[in-house]
Amino acid sequence: MKTKIASFLSIVALSLLTFATSSFADEEEGFYEKDHVRGFISIGADYRGMRKEFQRYVNNVAFQNFGHRVDYAIQDSTGAVDTLKTTAWGDPYGTGGYKKFDDWYLGLHVNVGAQYKQFLTWIDFNFMPSQVSECKTCHYGVSTPSEVKNLPKGSKLVGSSQTSFPLYDVEWFAYGADWMFGWKLFGENAPINLIPSIGFGFNLINFHFASHFDHYERDNEDHVETVRDRFYSTLATTVNSELELRIELGRFALGGYLGYRFIRYNDLDVEGFTIQYGSVENGTDNVGDTYFFGIRATWYFLSQWEKKQQDKL
Repeated sequence: MKTKIASFLSIVALSLLTFATSSFADEEEGFYEKDHVRGFISIGADYRGMRKEFQRYVNNVAFQNFGHRVDYAIQDSTGAVDTLKTTAWGDPYGTGGYKKFDDWYLGLHVNVGAQYKQFLTWIDFNFMPSQVSECKTCHYGVSTPSEVKNLPKGSKLVGSSQTSFPLYDVEWFAYGADWMFGWKLFGENAPINLIPSIGFGFNLINFHFASHFDHYERDNEDHVETVRDRFYSTLATTVNSELELRIELGRFALGGYLGYRFIRYNDLDVEGFTIQYGSVENGTDNVGDTYFFGIRATWYFLSQWEKKQQDKL
């Protein structure tokens, strides 16, 4: 994860340096005229289709069942009491009546950027409604572990609340941002334009699990961490490509677009334990790719040059 973040920051720093160098170029050379830069803001919505690998990743991670650690008190013939720690399992997803997540979702976007001549650059802030798999009941029970059935008579659970556990809705959602760079193929002010673009950024995916499952460390079963009633997140770097057909009506524009977003998530960390989805421990290549098509509305702000022209009228 550190390597991915470092790579992303390196790309951002290099891009900022390039942009700053061109921005402060001598206007007299005709390379850059800051009076002709105009800002814009867009809002959009799209259908996001998930690659099969992405849908599989979401459903495998979201519907994890780690079991619950339970303690049994064992009394021997001398009256001494020992404690056996073991894992009790149940069927939270069958009991709760959960449904697996679909292979698509609604993507929502706010773009803030600037245009100079035919060149455009913007930050695409993307988010989505939380995807919820509702539970039909509030609790579920666990079975008696097999190793407990052969314990001496009189052995019993330590604590009376270790046979029934709460259930919650299973949820996931993601959000992020991409720094995009585009070019108007048919000129700066053409009423109909085609705009290819590409960019890079980051994405954060968030999961809420079904119950207070317990993790324990291999070869150290005394180290137990319990899943809490909260969201757990992991980061991804992204590469986004897009093609937009835009109709401009003065300062207002409507567009339809399609594209593909390349995403690779890190393994999810839950209370210090990594949920290993792929074959590589602490993996960083969990597929989160989406293809999309949607609509967008854009509003252009006046450049300084356009404001001067209006003042002359």
